Amino acid sequence: MHDTPASAPHAEAKPHVRSGAKPQSLLPYADRIKTVSLDQPWLWLAAGWRDLRRAWPISLTLGLLFVVAGYAVTGLAYQLDAGYLIAPLLAGFFLASPALAVGFYQISRRLERGERPSFGAALMAWRQNPARLLGTGLAFVFYMIIWLRLAALIYAIAFPHTSPTMQGLLNTTLFSEEGLVFLTVGTLVGGVMALFAFMTGAVSPQLILDQNGDFVPSILISTFAVAANFRPMLLWGVIILVVTAAGIATALIGLAVTLPLIGHASWHAYKDLVTDPASTP
Repeated sequence: MHDTPASAPHAEAKPHVRSGAKPQSLLPYADRIKTVSLDQPWLWLAAGWRDLRRAWPISLTLGLLFVVAGYAVTGLAYQLDAGYLIAPLLAGFFLASPALAVGFYQISRRLERGERPSFGAALMAWRQNPARLLGTGLAFVFYMIIWLRLAALIYAIAFPHTSPTMQGLLNTTLFSEEGLVFLTVGTLVGGVMALFAFMTGAVSPQLILDQNGDFVPSILISTFAVAANFRPMLLWGVIILVVTAAGIATALIGLAVTLPLIGHASWHAYKDLVTDPASTP
């Protein structure tokens, strides 16, 4: 049902997806992109919750693996006396999350097809298109590494005479004028990087998984889909940020629920935003 192009005559029966595409014929892949209404992100979230409830043992187990990985990385940072990197690592998690959620996309994909999801299939979802999916994952991880290096550079420039410790970071950030500059610059740089990651990763991993799409076209389709649906996707980005931040705020434990929820919902976002050429009459 979600694969029906927005330009099809019967698409008007779906109130949340507009029947006509925006005037974007000059853009590449315009025929692959659908437009949605502002209330659609809430419907994606509801659909994600339904998938989570239907496959909760698998989804929550997969989510717990990410929680354990988060504790392992945090513990390693403390052991290496690099606690100051924990905050950038958490921010970097947002950048890499589209690629990390491939297992949840696979679960929703199977549920949509009437197939029975399994933990093994979710864990091995990358085997659906290994070269491109692993390449996408590595690209987002590399992007996260760039962010970590930039965060360390901004800190070093802002506080050249302060030791890079967790306590030093808190003291200088919260109780100095330089801290305000550090927070402002870091937020601006992080925001730009987060926007780029969101635009390129909003639907590209799902498209590669579902349609065996190539890496570059999938990135471009994702970018243009976000641009063509700027207001709904802006709302969707805020929802992702709030829900994921809530999971992190609970000492990472909440990620066991919030990460599967957003992962499943992002699958439904993809299905409403991108057409499948194979289903086009």
